[in-house]
Amino acid sequence: MPVSSQPKPKAPPRDLLSRVDWRRVAYHTLVSRRLDDVEEATNRNKASVPREHVVLYQFSARGHDVAQTILGALLDHPHDAAGAYYRSRPLLLSVGLSIEDALASPLGRAGGFSDGRDIGVVCNLPNRNGPVVLPMSGDVGGQYTPVAGWAQAIGYHRDVLGDASWAGAIGVSLGGEASVATNGFWSALTMATTLSLPMLFYVEDNGLGISVPSRFQTPGANVARNLASFGNLHVRDGDGCDPLETVKLLTDCVDHVRAGRGPALVRLTVPRLSSHSGPDNQKAYRSPDDIAADEARDPLPRLRRFLAEHVLDAVELESIERQAERDVATALDAARARPVSDPARVKRFIYAEPVTPGDETPTGGVPEETLAALGSSDAPASDGPTVRFAEAVRRTIANELEVNPRVVVFGEDVGVKGGVHLVTEGLQKRFGERRVFDTSLSEEGIVGRAVGMAYAGLMPVAEIQFRKYADPATEQLNNCGTVRWRTNNRFAAPIVVRMPGGFGKDVGDPWHSLSDEVRFAHALGWQVAMPSNAADAVGLLRAAMRSKNPSIFFEHRALLMTSDGSAHYPGDDYVLPFGKAAVLREGSDVTLVTWGAMVHRCREAAERLGDRVELIDLRTVAPWDRACVLASVRKTGRCLVVHEDTLTAGFGAEIVATLAKDAFWWLDAPVERLCVEDVPMPYHPVLLEAVLPSAAAIGARLEALLSV
Repeated sequence: MPVSSQPKPKAPPRDLLSRVDWRRVAYHTLVSRRLDDVEEATNRNKASVPREHVVLYQFSARGHDVAQTILGALLDHPHDAAGAYYRSRPLLLSVGLSIEDALASPLGRAGGFSDGRDIGVVCNLPNRNGPVVLPMSGDVGGQYTPVAGWAQAIGYHRDVLGDASWAGAIGVSLGGEASVATNGFWSALTMATTLSLPMLFYVEDNGLGISVPSRFQTPGANVARNLASFGNLHVRDGDGCDPLETVKLLTDCVDHVRAGRGPALVRLTVPRLSSHSGPDNQKAYRSPDDIAADEARDPLPRLRRFLAEHVLDAVELESIERQAERDVATALDAARARPVSDPARVKRFIYAEPVTPGDETPTGGVPEETLAALGSSDAPASDGPTVRFAEAVRRTIANELEVNPRVVVFGEDVGVKGGVHLVTEGLQKRFGERRVFDTSLSEEGIVGRAVGMAYAGLMPVAEIQFRKYADPATEQLNNCGTVRWRTNNRFAAPIVVRMPGGFGKDVGDPWHSLSDEVRFAHALGWQVAMPSNAADAVGLLRAAMRSKNPSIFFEHRALLMTSDGSAHYPGDDYVLPFGKAAVLREGSDVTLVTWGAMVHRCREAAERLGDRVELIDLRTVAPWDRACVLASVRKTGRCLVVHEDTLTAGFGAEIVATLAKDAFWWLDAPVERLCVEDVPMPYHPVLLEAVLPSAAAIGARLEALLSV
């Protein structure tokens, strides 16, 4: 057909054309593509390029860019948040990421996402006036549950705190098709659909998880088709290379979620126009025909045609392209001119610390003015009633719910039942289902949700039923602890994770009786409390719920199940700082260091030896009171460390190593440990007592040490 007689393209519906700023879409797509060009060309020629100008972890968004920039153009609410992944730079550009930061961060230069601390594609964007891009993680699927937490916090801000500015906000999670096989995806999907959260799942399917085809990730290689009958989920599926279809599907889903009609999922097929990453060579696992087929689907030429036919004339489009090239060139010069971050700063922001000029104020945590209004005292009340450990924890949680409207308490069986140990009994009835609630059976979801809520300014208090059950949440726990450091203080997620564990009253087993506190002492960024009595539990839990750092609060099963650890209630304002040990008995000849339920067995053993034993309850193992232990050992010359965790690499080894270095010249005998000798906790009481340090065994070891 002659060109002159071809019919003119049918004009798209005016409402679709007007929903996004197509000039902005064009500009950010062209910038993204140009950034990929620069990085890929540099890496291909890296033998002749100075190392400081090479991106060490390079991931191209080529082929994903058009659909992402359209999605970014629809995120226009100040409280929108997105959880993205390593191929999401086009989205970040479209919601406010500067081109200079987009280049400087992969180069590892000062400033940017992480000040050179994290991989340059592991992005974040505080964006004080929104939308926010939540801190990404290096694990696949870790972005989903924090977005679900943010989405739940949207309703909390709007309905419970009465902040109308949150109405209409949404959370959006981005992921490739391989991520739909992960724990995080399914946990977030369960939360979003059962709670009808304002959350959009955006799945960009390029057919490959590195080299693994989509058919290995979900049956039939199409998660949208498989979820078509999923309850309370609006599902759309289409071609992410077609600009008109993309904007149609995305506006449909965004409008559905913003209107409060529940969550939505959209799957868009896109080509992968590059290897998975810089070091990857897709020719090793893809045929030339497969690569050529993807190249033929490149969405950029289709965007150009669409714009030329319906939005822009050729001159204007060419002008936008030249502007994108100029801006990238200018930003590249500026990014390369940035210095590497000062190595002296690399240890900053493991924990919250006083800010200095130039430091970021982090997104996340309860506002300062809310915390400042809460009463606190470091002096315990002397006339409080005697309470058991569980009652002390319950009263503390109840008081913080009363005085701080941003506190939320949740976990499996926490609501109606009141927890498997009845610690939260009655709290849901008193404070309502929005503030004390049950969750689905997913520890990944419990902790990830807490992280997202903390980013949104709430104080989540999450319960993991038993220490061993925290293992499925390991990625979220690690990510939470390092987020302040990874983002150079741009984000923080102060949460409390309550975690019962340890041997029970006359019972143990390998699943419910695990202690293993050293794992969390080793988890960077976390505070870890292991109180031995009700009064300390009150002060430490309140400190954790008002802290700027995430905290593990370990509730020992033996203390929850017995009257061991009962103490006078120290008052509703009592706060006990982390890292402050208690000298329970003063002594002259040997220092006995312990924590948790072992304190009571150690006290019994120490009493038999009178004032020769100085007994120290650490209270917290991260941080731990080095100064107190060192001062005591320098006085006594001997030390025995007792704990319930296993011997090899238990936390006692850290204490012993510190004493060997810093108290060596004061020692009159080798520092010793008494703990469980590398065996899981057995079930039968006779077997249980055979592995636990008993008061008699502790006393015998002390006597032997004193005889040296």
